[in-house]
Formats: sequence, structure tokens, C-alpha cells
Amino acid sequence: MNNFELCPRFEKAMSILSQRWTTLILYQLMTGPQRFCTMTDKLGVSGKTLSERLKDLEQQGFIVRDVYPETPVRIEYSLTEKGLSLTPVMKAIEKWSQVWIEPESVSDIEN
Repeated sequence: MNNFELCPRFEKAMSILSQRWTTLILYQLMTGPQRFCTMTDKLGVSGKTLSERLKDLEQQGFIVRDVYPETPVRIEYSLTEKGLSLTPVMKAIEKWSQVWIEPESVSDIEN
């Protein structure tokens, strides 16, 4: 029998990244700073959920929230060094998905 044990850090990382919308938010921010309304439109996530995830990601040091004192106030979210360090991982998953994941047909999405 295999005595394989999960590394506690790996387990924690997977717990963070497996939260719904988290990796898609991080992936979206890899294109550059984004405003809240842009992310809700592009991701199709509710404002409440996006707000919760952004707060969590900010607390964990993956993103930074920049407030610009303009009228109206402009708020942008961007990746920190910690968040940017996930880029090779996300790009590898993207490449893997292009080879191994079949695209959904319109009938799959409707059902």
C-alpha cells in the first residue's frame, strides 16, 4: 500500500484555488488591471460573489485593490507578485485543456 501523504501547503493551495470562481478571476486579471464591472461582464459572475472572492484574494495577498480619487471614483484590481507567480501554472492548464478537454456544444450548455 502506498503511504503517500499530501503536503499541507499543497493541500492549502488546492483549497484556495478550488473555490468557485477563484481561478477564473485570477486568470482574467493576468491580462492586466480590471475594474469590477468589467470582470462581472466577462466572467458572468454575480456582483456579490465577485466581491466576496476579490476580498478573499486580497486578504490572501493574490490581488491588490487600487482606488483612484477621480469623479466618479475608479477602482481597479490587479495581481500582486504572488498572484502573477501563478501565470505559468495557469498557462500550463490552458495548454492542457486545449489538448484534452472537448469544447461544449450549444446543446450541452442548454441542458
